[in-house]
Amino acid sequence: MTKNPTINPFFLLFLFYRIFFIVAQNTTLIPVHVGVVLDLDTGFGKMGLSCIDMALSDFYASHAGYNTRLVLHKRESAEDVVVAATAALDLIKNEKVQAIIGLESSMQASFVIELGNKAQVPIISFSATSPSLQGLYFFRIAQNDSSQVKAISSVIHAFGWTEAVPISVDNEFGKGVIPYLTTALQAVGARVPYWSFIPSIATDEEIVAELRKLKSMRTRVFIVHMSPYLGSQFFSKAKDFGMMDEGYVWIMTNGMTNGFISSSSSVDIDNMQGVLGLKTYVPITKELESFRARWQAKFRQDNPTIPSVKLDVFGLWAYDAAWALAMAVEKVGTANFRFQKMKYSGNSTGLERLEVSQSGPELVRELSGTRFRGLSGDFRLIDRQLQSSTFQIVNVNGNGERGIGYWTTKKGLVRSIKSNRDTSRHSNSNASLGPIIWPGDTTSVPRGWQISTKGTLKVLVPVKLVYDELVNVTYDSRTGTTNVTGYCIDVFNAVIEALPYPAPFEFHPFTKPNGESAGSYNDMISQVILGNYDAVVGDITIRANRSLYVDFTLPYTEAGVSIVVPVKGNNGAKNTWVFLKPLTWDLWVTSCCFFMFIGFVVWFLEHPKNKDFQGPPHHQIGTSFWFSFSTMFFAHRELVLSNLARFVVIVWCFVVLILTQSYTASLTSILTVQQLQPTVTDVNTLIKNGDKVGYQRGSFTYRILKQVGFQDDKLRAYDSIEELDKLLQDGKENGGISAVFDETPYMKLFVSTYCSKYAIVEPTFKTDGFAFVFQKGSLLTRDFSTAITEVHEGDKMKAIEDKWFKKNESCSNSDTVGSSNTLSLDSFWGLFIVAGVVSSLAILIFTAMFLYEHSHILTRADTEASFWTRIHEILRVYYGKDLTSDISKKSTLQDSDHGIAAAESSPNSSCPPRSSSSSPDPTGPHIVHQELVGTPNSSVHGGDLSPNGQATQDSSTHEYGIELTSSPSGE
Repeated sequence: MTKNPTINPFFLLFLFYRIFFIVAQNTTLIPVHVGVVLDLDTGFGKMGLSCIDMALSDFYASHAGYNTRLVLHKRESAEDVVVAATAALDLIKNEKVQAIIGLESSMQASFVIELGNKAQVPIISFSATSPSLQGLYFFRIAQNDSSQVKAISSVIHAFGWTEAVPISVDNEFGKGVIPYLTTALQAVGARVPYWSFIPSIATDEEIVAELRKLKSMRTRVFIVHMSPYLGSQFFSKAKDFGMMDEGYVWIMTNGMTNGFISSSSSVDIDNMQGVLGLKTYVPITKELESFRARWQAKFRQDNPTIPSVKLDVFGLWAYDAAWALAMAVEKVGTANFRFQKMKYSGNSTGLERLEVSQSGPELVRELSGTRFRGLSGDFRLIDRQLQSSTFQIVNVNGNGERGIGYWTTKKGLVRSIKSNRDTSRHSNSNASLGPIIWPGDTTSVPRGWQISTKGTLKVLVPVKLVYDELVNVTYDSRTGTTNVTGYCIDVFNAVIEALPYPAPFEFHPFTKPNGESAGSYNDMISQVILGNYDAVVGDITIRANRSLYVDFTLPYTEAGVSIVVPVKGNNGAKNTWVFLKPLTWDLWVTSCCFFMFIGFVVWFLEHPKNKDFQGPPHHQIGTSFWFSFSTMFFAHRELVLSNLARFVVIVWCFVVLILTQSYTASLTSILTVQQLQPTVTDVNTLIKNGDKVGYQRGSFTYRILKQVGFQDDKLRAYDSIEELDKLLQDGKENGGISAVFDETPYMKLFVSTYCSKYAIVEPTFKTDGFAFVFQKGSLLTRDFSTAITEVHEGDKMKAIEDKWFKKNESCSNSDTVGSSNTLSLDSFWGLFIVAGVVSSLAILIFTAMFLYEHSHILTRADTEASFWTRIHEILRVYYGKDLTSDISKKSTLQDSDHGIAAAESSPNSSCPPRSSSSSPDPTGPHIVHQELVGTPNSSVHGGDLSPNGQATQDSSTHEYGIELTSSPSGE
């Protein structure tokens, strides 16, 4: 017998409470209507809807206590803009939706955004990425296409490509990124010569026509920005057209690369081998892997007929968008989810009569501030856009894609996302990327452009009648070939060899069928502008008007227009006044003036206490000038006692040393070196004298000569160097010319042929020299300029110049004439200024010291003496120290010596015998130190005799050894 089990009353109570709670909870849930507009018949649309459904299911499973529930109203957009806009309008007017999710394309979103702004309904898209989409109620839960342009430009810059052609679909999605991508490429020095647009529904013929246009360009770097389906069709035709071979570079934007994953069944990877792509980086997490597995199982269960669809980043963004909207709706509350009618005029349209959502502004605010960790990474909106700073760079190879690196806003290009490299340094080097297999199954980095559309450079060369040493075109009638030689051709060949890559070329002479020149140099440049030729090689001068239409390389010759004039031999050694030639007349006059000035300064400083500078006026003047001019040979014998005078003499001796050495060098050069002196060295002299000058026919120097003032009747054109030689030899007297103007390389060639008759004067007018000409924007210009620099730095250029410009060995010592050997005042004015300032300061210092020493004369309390009287007394003191006449003194001393000797020999003499110490020194000259004596009334040399007739000694001694006594009266 079975016993009935008893029911626990507590269990029944718990079960009743649980059922009551669930029923009560269900009665308080608030439905919030949300519209979904997707292309539900495509794999992309089905993937997005599946992710939205799973997001809401997962959200409310983990937030069971929330009072709001999103109710989805699904509409089909049928991949049509009008259908999508109609569906959105229906959802707003009839379903009163508080938000709309979906809108796969930027074109669909563009119109619906306006509806959302009018109805204050947030429009949320996880795949409309065009930067041109803007709106207060538009939320982009995806990466803006403009966020990837810096990553693309970093890749372009890393490989040194200087041009890139973007190829985009011709709609809102393709055009919106144009200004951003162009600016980013220009920031790294890459040009955008052309932007290609492909219709969104393009036929094979339309794609082939555009590919043909792209292939005719030199650029080989292409950036593809279109939908995955159109991109697959485009790459298929590109491969058939031979544009997936070696040398080409293809870069896909993230929209294509991300979409290829979900639409792998419609993409033929074989057509895209070697392509690079940018892909949104999504960190791998356990939650993501779990969701991927659940989604795959659910999607296969719900869509068994399309098993090839795979989850991509757009699906993850759809999941995060639905999650964020559910969070924001809950934060808004439960009382505001309603629409309000607005007052409109009677003639308003249907769109203007849309009701306005009351919860719209608050929902926008809450959604903008939503933060969480989503499946795609950190969910954070700035300006209602999802922010992401990392892209993965992939390389399509084999059956799929292979990651080769990453790009971040902080680090730039990195090999690994976990790189520990210093973030303060932004990398733009291709060394930061992994190995890449490029189109054509090669690992060699493509150059990014081709030398010529036909593979070989078509180089135009001029046919010259004069100066054919630069470019010479000859025809071999037997073989029918053309041979091009010359200085410019050798330089071009050397530059070609210096390029880091092979550059095949072929010369094309610019001639008529009869062999004559087909036109001027400007006509040749026009052929390059028209695209008939790739370059021009020859004696082409860089001119401003030409650079507007073509590109010039760096110049490879000297710049400037020089003058060639006849020369005359140096007969200076036979000239009577040749010794005056080393210095100009102004330097001669200045030097003489300073010699006299320095003599005066030394006399002024030495006169008070130096006996050599005292005496009669003619003696003082002669001594001063003698002293000054003798410094020229450092032969001055007068002692200089004043320190100020010594300083002045030291400075002046330095000036004299420089003058004499320079004079000696210049005179030596004139007398010993055989020189060819130009007959004219100045353009103004030619114009002033009315001389005729020559120019090469067709040269731009004609315009320069007209600008500087030459009249047409003073200008003569020449067609050959023989004609030029005759014109110069005839001279202006015989109807010839006095000088010829032309560019320096031409003049060098002319003088190298007639070096004994002509000389080159320094360049008179500046030009930029000869250069190679390329089409405007040609990528060859930069590489050729670099190669020209390398050739100049080596010995190759010198060897080429010696080959063509040194034909006559006797010309090796004939240098370009720059200026005369005559020295001018301009070279020495600094020395004269120093000497003048030093001398003037010495005079001022001496005068100040002298006045200070005798200031009692100027300041004494003598009311009867006027100012000029005191000045006169000062001058008397200055001159009072003079011994009046040194010459008379010496003669008197000699007479005195004879008188004393007679007195000693006389028996009646009262004078004592002369001391032996006063006798002459037999070893050399000896100055007798004595004081002459006499009667009080007899004065000898201003001295006095004692009353007893004895000679007395004074305690004062003159600087030159003569002991003197002052008279009792004063002086």
